[in-house]
Amino acid sequence: MERRQNLSSSSSSTTRFRSNRNRTSRSSNNFRPGNASNNSNNSYHVRNRRTSNQQLEAEKAEKGIVGTCPFMCSEDERLQRQRLRDLAVFERLNGNPRESSPALAVKKFCRTISAQSLRASDVRPLPVLEETLNYLLDLMESAEHPFEVVHDFIFDRTRSIRQDLSMQNIVNDEVVIHMYEKMVKFHVVSHHKLRGSCSSSSNSSLHYLNLEQLTKTLTSLYNLYEANQSSNSVYKNEAKFRSLYVLLHLDSKGQPTGESLSLWFRNLPTPIVKSKEMCFARRVLRYFRMGNYRRFFCTTAAEASYLQYCIIEPYIDEVRALALACINNCGYKLHPYPLAHLSKLLMMEESEVELFCNACGLETSMDEVGNKVLRTKQATFCHPKGGSQRYSFLGLEQFDRQIVV
Repeated sequence: MERRQNLSSSSSSTTRFRSNRNRTSRSSNNFRPGNASNNSNNSYHVRNRRTSNQQLEAEKAEKGIVGTCPFMCSEDERLQRQRLRDLAVFERLNGNPRESSPALAVKKFCRTISAQSLRASDVRPLPVLEETLNYLLDLMESAEHPFEVVHDFIFDRTRSIRQDLSMQNIVNDEVVIHMYEKMVKFHVVSHHKLRGSCSSSSNSSLHYLNLEQLTKTLTSLYNLYEANQSSNSVYKNEAKFRSLYVLLHLDSKGQPTGESLSLWFRNLPTPIVKSKEMCFARRVLRYFRMGNYRRFFCTTAAEASYLQYCIIEPYIDEVRALALACINNCGYKLHPYPLAHLSKLLMMEESEVELFCNACGLETSMDEVGNKVLRTKQATFCHPKGGSQRYSFLGLEQFDRQIVV
């Protein structure tokens, strides 16, 4: 009897244990789907919030910040650079490397700027940027410092101006177009002047960096032309600045912006393609590639503007060397070529012609009458080293003395 009761109690406890386990398993099964649903809802809301934040940031970036800084450099940056002695020679008050003023300090270019830390008080509005650019370009006439020092300062500060314009997304304003045209002029003139002022060690790097920023500034200027273009109308200086892109292709090592000229011309307005500036640039490029040195020199001397000459000038001696090689190889050995005639052909002073012949490995001599001549069929011809000597270009000597446009 007692044994029967124990069996019954044990079976009942076992039954209760199984029922409890079943209830636990059912409750746990019921809980899992609920958790998955909650997790999916939470992740959905997180994604929605993230997407909405990204949209807000994109709209903010598209709209652009509105700068409120009234000076060429914000006060916070100026004070910080004073403490760090990070002042250029043009920013120092009475030559003190730890003291400046709002009338001297100019905002530096910053490579990395986070949108979260960007403040309107650090960004200069358009009128301040225009005044800053005019102040910087006036320094081009400075004779107190070498041109490399002047160029380095303006080079950095104009990049900062372009950065402030980009952050504010200012495109529909004719003032911005004029500012970019001035900055292109600065880089083009520097392209010319750096050849005469730089030492051989620093020449290549300075030229490379300046040419890089020239192409970037030109690209931005062309984008502004297209963004503000109306039907059948072009800007006053557009043809002149468009022609610079063609002349930059005189460098056969690469294309300025990676786009072929044939594709580029297809997108140009017809008035630009037919303009005298563009026709001149296309002829010069054609003569250069054909090796027609006579027409290359004559066309450049007759029609080149100062900006166009600044880009063409580094290639003039290359074409002169080509002409000298043709005369040396094709001339009659018994009939030396007079340097006076060579001076007119190469459009350079007669005294410089002799120096140029020597730089090309050719010897000159005197004939029976006493005139200097070039003996042809010399096997010692070689291309002159770049930057070793700078020669004048007859008819455009004023361009070599010109500093600013």
